[in-house]
Amino acid sequence: MAVADLSGKVVVITGGARGLGAAAAQAVVDGGGRVLVTDVLEEEGAALAAGLGASARFLRHDVTSETDWQAALDHAVAEFGRLDGLVNNAGIATGRFLEEESVEHFRRCLEINLVGVFIGIKTAVPLLRAAGGGSIVNISSAAGLTGLALTAGYGASKWGVRGLSKIGAVELAEAKIRVNSVHPGMTLTPMTAPVGIRTGEGNFPGAPMGRVGVPEEIAGAVAFLLSDAAGYMTGAELAVDGGWTAGPTVGHLTGGHPAR
Repeated sequence: MAVADLSGKVVVITGGARGLGAAAAQAVVDGGGRVLVTDVLEEEGAALAAGLGASARFLRHDVTSETDWQAALDHAVAEFGRLDGLVNNAGIATGRFLEEESVEHFRRCLEINLVGVFIGIKTAVPLLRAAGGGSIVNISSAAGLTGLALTAGYGASKWGVRGLSKIGAVELAEAKIRVNSVHPGMTLTPMTAPVGIRTGEGNFPGAPMGRVGVPEEIAGAVAFLLSDAAGYMTGAELAVDGGWTAGPTVGHLTGGHPAR
């Protein structure tokens, strides 16, 4: 997979201890950038940063806390001198029908997945302005592009991330701050592992490509949006989902029988 050029860029990635966040952190370092990985999973985050070497740091960070957000971004600047990019990746999922979802868990999804993104953008803007601009990449979901069963709190929050990204894109363009959202489809991560999905061809017939994704494929899209190669992209929603949200597969349309 081609590596996006992130030479000299400083990026903060939330929820970066494992899964998509860890793959994105690896992509930043591979592209020549420096990264502050943040997470509430301290042991995993610290181990990841140590493995990435001198270009990475780790800091414990609760994305629902304004104080933690300010401390995290200040730490990035103290360690690396500036801030060029932010990846709002931290999130939690749900797996209940709407009528079975508790109000408490629904609110928790919104607090982490959406309010956390809002606080992050708000806190990062002054630092990105000081750097002359930058890129914010918000991790939404295929569940933020279509109605997906069993995702009441999660899906609602991810639709919110999609909309918030467009508002940010419109308001921050004058400061040369780009804001885009990435919408992964079913991807094998610690979050989705309990569902029992498997990688490999033919293991996800609901998507035209017939398989689930792996974190590195999502990370490639994130790194591209962080890079100068995406300099004319803002307010975009980038689906990285094997065609899942493009439409039903031929098999679904024909009752499981191919058209030819």
